[in-house]
Amino acid sequence: MAVVPDKPDRVEEPWRENLNLQMICKECKEIPPNIAEEFSSGDMVCDTCGLVLGDRIVDTRSEWRTFSNDDQNNDDPSRVGDGANPLLNGSQLQTTIAFGDGGAKARELHRAQNKVTHDKGTKTLLAAYKEIGALCDAWHIPKNVSDTAKHLFKMVNDAGAFRGKSQDVVIAGCIFIACRQCHVPRTFREIFALTKVSKKEIGRIFKSLEKFFAAQNQAKADTVLQAGGIVNPNDSYNTTTSTNAHELCIRYCSQLSLNQKTTMVSQQLADKMSTVGALAGRSPLSAAAACIYFASHLMGYPRTAKEISLVAGVSDGTIRTSYKLLEVEKDKLIDPAWLKVEKADINNLPKV
Repeated sequence: MAVVPDKPDRVEEPWRENLNLQMICKECKEIPPNIAEEFSSGDMVCDTCGLVLGDRIVDTRSEWRTFSNDDQNNDDPSRVGDGANPLLNGSQLQTTIAFGDGGAKARELHRAQNKVTHDKGTKTLLAAYKEIGALCDAWHIPKNVSDTAKHLFKMVNDAGAFRGKSQDVVIAGCIFIACRQCHVPRTFREIFALTKVSKKEIGRIFKSLEKFFAAQNQAKADTVLQAGGIVNPNDSYNTTTSTNAHELCIRYCSQLSLNQKTTMVSQQLADKMSTVGALAGRSPLSAAAACIYFASHLMGYPRTAKEISLVAGVSDGTIRTSYKLLEVEKDKLIDPAWLKVEKADINNLPKV
């Protein structure tokens, strides 16, 4: 009887990458594949049909480019460190020596390095930027307004203007102008509540800053034209206009939790009001509050004069007085399209 020898146990080989696998385009199915890596966009693309086969490709190549010829200051950033901050002057690449627990010698080295690199102008700008950011964050003012206010303050600081003025006053004026530039205007009363600078002082610095920025813009435009260039309209300073009721309605309606249709009606009512002349001579605050009071009742989402007065900062008696003037001209002010909305009814308006 023949004996069958036992088969030896199979030895498992260690894992290793199969280099025979390759990526091909599922549309073209070309072999060899015509695939290119676009590191600028981070995609792996088929050159034949343009199908994107992979994304977020990491560029593993070395960086040998130089940007020294493109930089105005002949400085080669070579993609090292943070991006340059346009709100600060200088190279912005500094080394700070921390003494920590290094002893007396490390402390002396830290002080000596601070004396050498100390820049009073940059320190003043950073302190002002910090205050502007804190004030804007306190009232939930958008970041673009904060950045615009910082840019305006830097223009004043670089020109050395208003040296006799308090920094708080200049900051208040810059925030006020920035709010108007970004179409989210604030009143003198609101800026006073925010910065504690008097309304009279805010009005003075506002007029002075407007003249200063207009003169700076004109001088810059003349320099560009003399050099044979073209003035960029997006890079010029636009003189602000006075706050109107239309711009205030959207913010007040948002604070009163009114829907979009009621907000639009109050804004259109504010535009028609100026055409008819129903509230001629009234402040924008009173006009916006009266329009919201009128529109909220008309559209079936009424708000009391007391609720609106807390948001707009005017008395409820002033709102009722302004509403009476609107109610007299209601036939000219009300658009028939407004009444087609559910809950909208002219009979909802309070009787005078």
